[in-house]
Amino acid sequence: MMKKSEEDEYWNSSKFRAFTFDDEDDEFSRLKESRQAIRRLAEEDEDEDEVEKVSWSGEPIGSKDPGRAPEPGCDWSTRDTPGLCLQASPGCPGSASQAVSLEKFRSLQDKLLLLDSAVLGHHGNVITAVLIHLKRTLSKDVLFAELRSRQTALRHFVQYLTETRDQDLLLELLRSLNRTEDVALLQYREQLSLSDAPRRRDFLKTCLSLPFSADDLAHIQDQHDLLDRQILIEVWDREGKLDVFRKFPRKASILNMPVITTLYYCCLYHYSEQGTFSSPSSVRQTFKLSEKQYFVTALAARAKLKAWTDVDALFSSRNWLGFTRKRAPISFQRVVDILHRNSAPSQVLQDYIGLVDDPQQRVSLASRHRCHDVVINTYRDMKDRQLLLGYRAKVERGSAAERKIDELLSQPQIRWKN
Repeated sequence: MMKKSEEDEYWNSSKFRAFTFDDEDDEFSRLKESRQAIRRLAEEDEDEDEVEKVSWSGEPIGSKDPGRAPEPGCDWSTRDTPGLCLQASPGCPGSASQAVSLEKFRSLQDKLLLLDSAVLGHHGNVITAVLIHLKRTLSKDVLFAELRSRQTALRHFVQYLTETRDQDLLLELLRSLNRTEDVALLQYREQLSLSDAPRRRDFLKTCLSLPFSADDLAHIQDQHDLLDRQILIEVWDREGKLDVFRKFPRKASILNMPVITTLYYCCLYHYSEQGTFSSPSSVRQTFKLSEKQYFVTALAARAKLKAWTDVDALFSSRNWLGFTRKRAPISFQRVVDILHRNSAPSQVLQDYIGLVDDPQQRVSLASRHRCHDVVINTYRDMKDRQLLLGYRAKVERGSAAERKIDELLSQPQIRWKN
């Protein structure tokens, strides 16, 4: 349970988020007078900056002067109190400011009527104020039982306990409602606050016994196994004994990183390994990564290290005639983008731009990256003399590209289409 000072801090520093209310049958139609009063008062609170925050000191609610009692003649009841909680200055004649105490509502019936009236008024601050009062004055069993049939108030109470981080009471509430998966999820979220990786790993192992669905349990198992692998890699790599660490020092720890980041790390520092917990192939197999996920990650990592032989090997495949050709699970246009982001030289870019199937895209990429040979060869294959002449005017005079164009234009065996 929260201490009184903690409730004061929460109540005075937070404006509660509004909830969405669905139209439902009004079983408290006899409170029509109270609802009209609440609506009238709410119309005065359109400017959020002008809305007075409801304070909670254990006695009055909704007053800048918590010590004052109601003026004589102002006999407020459950029908009026929710509206008064919204007012900066209650509408009792001759009164500048009044206290609205909830302590006089002592019977269970009055307290529940007060809560229902606040809910029917659709005012989140007032609902939460009443719920805080009920939390302080009712036993947990009674409060939970009554909230079971009041879903709007229940949502507000769950939100209040979540924002105030009263996890113990929230867990009790969820258990009383038989919301086992919510209880499990709340317990699982505790690992997010653990900064020590071994402790977090061990905690995740205990979460495998929680009542999650099969799919959720599989994800938690993967999270545990990934962190366990990261801990082993971190211990091994922390000393930085390999040459690659001296050439490309680590910028951050691998702990608690996503699986794709872990794969990228292993492709950077452990690419040639086989059968170890840090080998890229082991990471791919254990966590069932797709060919595309592995290809894109390995391509970016090896390009980062300028390991062009490794890059080239990612594409090589052999067809049924025994000839070697390049293939990729992504478009070659995206391949060129990845290589360019990793500062690949023009010759490397040219090789892969030439593999783009669409001639227009190929010319566009080649022009952007100044790969003249690709543009010239494409126009030659298209037998478009006019395009070739137009491109000749764009290249540097006396350059190798200009000489190549002139040579092609002078060949009589090429049957130009224009």
